[in-house]
Amino acid sequence: MTQLSGKVVWITGASSGIGEALAVLASRRGAQLVLSARRPAELERVRGLCADPAQVKLLPLDLEGVDAEAAAQQAQALFGRIDVLVNNAGISQRSLFKDTAMPVYRRIMELDFFAPVALTRALLPAMRQRGTGHVVMIGSVVSKIGAPLRSGYAAAKHALAGFTEAARAELWRDGLKFTLVCPGFVHTQVSVNALSGSGDRHGVMDQTIGQGLSAEACAEAIWRGVEKDKEELLIAGREGAYVLLKRLLPGLFSYALKRAAPTQ
Repeated sequence: MTQLSGKVVWITGASSGIGEALAVLASRRGAQLVLSARRPAELERVRGLCADPAQVKLLPLDLEGVDAEAAAQQAQALFGRIDVLVNNAGISQRSLFKDTAMPVYRRIMELDFFAPVALTRALLPAMRQRGTGHVVMIGSVVSKIGAPLRSGYAAAKHALAGFTEAARAELWRDGLKFTLVCPGFVHTQVSVNALSGSGDRHGVMDQTIGQGLSAEACAEAIWRGVEKDKEELLIAGREGAYVLLKRLLPGLFSYALKRAAPTQ
């Protein structure tokens, strides 16, 4: 069981949304925190919301092209180790394949797949040496299904799911645990900050996102699952039914998905 009390938890994308909520709840559970994001002022704000700000260290990072080895060394130096890594930072997409430039796909893959893999790999030697460590990958329902307007995002999250499953199978004997989290619609700025086909900021709140689960409720479900060493968590409402439909009736799923109105 991965109890958070006394653990050192590193959370990326911690300046807002699910990352912020994860940080606040982990601090209430007695964890020491390393928080990373691009915006130092927002990280300071989140630190102020935590139960014991003195037990929260900030490590501002831009994960696009990050030097993962250097970042991991800095993160581990703050409290002497990292027990739990939460790869939460990333970016979504709202554009049709035919309208999306290749640099947009490369940026999504860099942030949503290569960065979490690189940070995990950079922490791997120390975790293996200690014989313990827990990596939490924040995926999405689109880790399981493709969806219109999200071809690059779905590709990156599918890749993250495959990587997590393989890494778990390789490293369990070394004492490492991996949890893949697949949230559905959560009320955050994910659609507002999503990339358009040209790479610009989408700037629109999806209706489904605006009516989604609160970030706090999602974070609580994540920490409960991590504490129980769950290997995979699907945190979704009605949209989660598509995952089951694809598994049981793939033909019907495909028919429904092709005719679904894209959400944007």
